[in-house]
Formats: sequence, C-alpha cells, structure tokens
Amino acid sequence: MVAARRGLWFSLLVCALMLLKAQGFSVPITYVENGVVEGAVCLDGSPPAYHFDKGFGAGINNWLVFIEGGGWCNDVTTCHVRANTGFGSSKKMGEEVNFTGILSNEQKYNPDFYNWNRIEVKYCDGASFTGDLEAVDPATNLHFRGARVFLAVMKDLLMAKGMINAQNAILSGCSAGGLTSILHCDNFRALFPVGTRVKCLADAGYFINVKDISDASHIEEFFAQVVATHYEKILSLRIKFFLTVVTALDSSFNLMSRDQLSICQHPALKRLNPGLVSTVLLIVIYCCEMILEIAYQTPFLSGL
Repeated sequence: MVAARRGLWFSLLVCALMLLKAQGFSVPITYVENGVVEGAVCLDGSPPAYHFDKGFGAGINNWLVFIEGGGWCNDVTTCHVRANTGFGSSKKMGEEVNFTGILSNEQKYNPDFYNWNRIEVKYCDGASFTGDLEAVDPATNLHFRGARVFLAVMKDLLMAKGMINAQNAILSGCSAGGLTSILHCDNFRALFPVGTRVKCLADAGYFINVKDISDASHIEEFFAQVVATHYEKILSLRIKFFLTVVTALDSSFNLMSRDQLSICQHPALKRLNPGLVSTVLLIVIYCCEMILEIAYQTPFLSGL
C-alpha cells in the first residue's frame, strides 16, 4: 500500500510540474449526474466529473480532452484507500482546478491550443478508465466502472457541450491519463464523423511491457493486478452465467425427443445429440462476443 501511495503521488508530481510551466486560471467543476443512472460512477459510487473551458475565435470548433493522471489501484485494499480521496470520489474533488500549460487560455503560454475548447477529465476509477464490473461488493462499496465513466463524460461533452461538431479533436493525458489516451484512442475516434480530424497524445508515455532499471517486469506485473481487480472479475461472472445457461439448455434438450426437434428432422442430423449441438453453438457465440468486447470494447460503442 505504501508503494502504491508513493507511485500515486510521484505521478501527480510529474504531471503538476509539467503543467506549472505557465500561469493559469481557475475552471469550475461539472458533475455528470446523468451517468449515475447508467452505472457510470467513481470508485465510491459518486458521479463522474470534468472541468470545461469553452473555446473562442478560430478555435471554437476544436477540442482538447485532457485526462488527469494519478496512478492506479491494483487490489481491493489500495482501491478502498483511493475511494476516500479525490482520485476515487467526486465528493472529495475540489470545486475548481487551475488550467495551465496545454490547458491555458493565453496564447503566449499555449500558442497551439489557447482558443480551443479545453477539458480536464477527472480521474476517479484507478484503472485508466478501463473497468466495467457490474457487481458491487457490499463490504467495500467499490465500483469498478472506469469504462462507463469515460463513456458518460464523452457523451456529455458530445451532446451537452457541442463536441459532436468538432472539426479537430485531441485526446491526451499525463501518466495514467496518458495510458488512457492510448487505450481509448480508437474509441475516441469512433465518437466523431469521418471528416473530423482526430489525434491522440500520450503525454508522459507509459509502456506496460518495458522492464524497469533493475531489468524486472515490475510494471507488467503491477498492471496485471490492476486488470485482475477491475476487469477479470466481470469475465469470471460471465463464465458462471454462461455455464448456468448451458446447463439449463442441456436439461431442456434432454427432456425432448429428437422427433420433437425440427432441427433434427434431417437424417444426417438425427445422429447428432441436440444438447451437444446447442452447447457448441452457444460456446461459439459467447467466444465471439468476448473477443469483440475485449478487442473493441463493444459496451463502450453500444452505449452511444
């Protein structure tokens, strides 16, 4: 836990130093209350949030979405600690944040993006916006819903703030936010019409499979724990559900004779066990769904 806290504060320090190169101004927080209905909540169940400063002039239709950094929580203990901070609960976040650096609205400090619509998305799930676990442990009240949080914030920006009309859009972030910009780059691209120019910028790169200075795969091992905490549980729950359905189908088919099943009226099919056929078909369908969801995060896309 101590190591996790040190990692969190170190990543925050790096991002803060990068942003403090320029003078800034305060931007109020926006809570995405509508996301709660869809289960898009922070670790403690509070609504997602972001800070938005409207663009102007030639940048009115350009958008820069910056994802806040803040490390990761890799088990229930560290996530429970995080849920009592601004990196796990919007109840603990400040009402305003200082926009500096790439988020500044002054041309001399931020010549490329000063007049764009600039957003800082608050980071409150501890897994770079990747978790999507429906079940909530009543003992801890932890919600692993980062993927839903990302979707809810993007939907609010698209529909409530006008990002759907963007001519240019950039997804960026620092540290854990940098990883978010990598993991969600394709999802972000899918939000916009084909004619919109979309880019992703991982500010302070994060490479999971690179060994550290001691030649150990510490980051890879650590992030495997993050995945196990925030995502793999949902796979195990689906497998249990899948096995329940298979058992029920097999029982139903075993109660029926072959002559009662129209699918088995053909002579070649009468030799097949209908229960086995149903099981194999269900396995194929389920595996295809799993592959698509992992590869393209279909819950994200289907929610649009």
